[in-house]
Amino acid sequence: METVQIIGILLVFIVFVGLMMTRKLTTLLALPMMAILLAAIAGIPLLSDNPDTFTITKGVLAGGAMKLSTAIAGLIFGAWFGQILSKVGITKTIIRKAAELAGDKPLAIAIIFFLAASVIFSAANGLGMVILVGTIAIPIMLTAGLKPFVSGLVVLLANAVGVVFNVSTWAIYTDVLKVPTNTIASYSLVCAVPLIVIALIMIVYYTRKDGKVRRAWAMPLKPEFQAQDNKNVRAIALISPLVPVLLVFFLKVDIVSAVFMGALVTLLLATPKRPFHVLSSALVEGIQDVAGALGLMIGIGMLLSAVTAPQVASLIQPLIEVIIPTSPLMYILVFTLLSPLAIYRGPLNVWGLGSGIAALIVAGGMAPVAAMLALRIVSNLQAVSDPTNSHNVWIADYTKTDIIETLRKTLPWMFVAVMISMIIAGMIAF
Repeated sequence: METVQIIGILLVFIVFVGLMMTRKLTTLLALPMMAILLAAIAGIPLLSDNPDTFTITKGVLAGGAMKLSTAIAGLIFGAWFGQILSKVGITKTIIRKAAELAGDKPLAIAIIFFLAASVIFSAANGLGMVILVGTIAIPIMLTAGLKPFVSGLVVLLANAVGVVFNVSTWAIYTDVLKVPTNTIASYSLVCAVPLIVIALIMIVYYTRKDGKVRRAWAMPLKPEFQAQDNKNVRAIALISPLVPVLLVFFLKVDIVSAVFMGALVTLLLATPKRPFHVLSSALVEGIQDVAGALGLMIGIGMLLSAVTAPQVASLIQPLIEVIIPTSPLMYILVFTLLSPLAIYRGPLNVWGLGSGIAALIVAGGMAPVAAMLALRIVSNLQAVSDPTNSHNVWIADYTKTDIIETLRKTLPWMFVAVMISMIIAGMIAF
């Protein structure tokens, strides 16, 4: 009977990964469906009269929906903060200042936009913020002579770097792996520095390799961007995106409190005319921006509840223990070579199956910090190269480039970035 259950669980994983990779089923629906099937195969009852019995309805669905409550709160408040930065004009001012600083030099424009956008994305990410930054920065880069692929690549790379430092994304590792926020913060440079170095090399390489062409950008900006006059906010307000990150790094403030303080500092420094309207409308629009990610987190929570239930874990754990690295060298090799499994919502994608796999790896004996680092590092590859990312799809459409070409051109570079970070992680954290 146990053998049949193990085969059934493996088939569920294989079938659903295939459905997600071929886009036959969205991850939003696949995760809760997997959770229900895994629990059912392992013999977990649907309902029970005994309130102490772990059931599919109570333990997997209801309990799982609330499992990542810390991460969900962090995501909501992070999106809120991003909308505040946008509404008071800080996001647009940073991009405008970057354009002025770079002048009319295409490579300089690309590098400075990469750095400026990385700061913006460290405060807020998600498709809404990528669209906001992209619709301002990409036309400027195109007009300066950069090719569409390079212009889109700059935004993709900046988003990946920003996510590493975005405190609202750290909460998922706290919920899944029980790693304290200050510990996550202390290892961020391990994930970020190789990525930044490789990103800068990529920008220089593709700018020079593909050449430059002077062109005008025919697509008009959205009215809301045109209506936001050319007035910049005062210079001191431009430090606002960094406030939550610095509070978490140096003062060990929790994520939600850090975002609250960042919002307060932003309002004090930018002094918008209607601050209470800014706060309320930013919250509503921020939640709209991350609605898809919130749905994913609920599904991830359900999957986590299912795979960590004793009935399911006892079946999967022996399989996981076989592949758990037992030395720094194996740790580096396994996660580097398997890093492409983070794309297409694969088993190393923390926004897909990766959270459940990570929980089982830690239960099998790996240090939570080592698992956290491995997931964060391979997510760099996913953030830049994954064709299923909504921001990859939007950038490819906006720049009229091929999304598979982006995967092909960026994957080798991101593989190198992952390898370098994994080598460092293997030496200091395994």
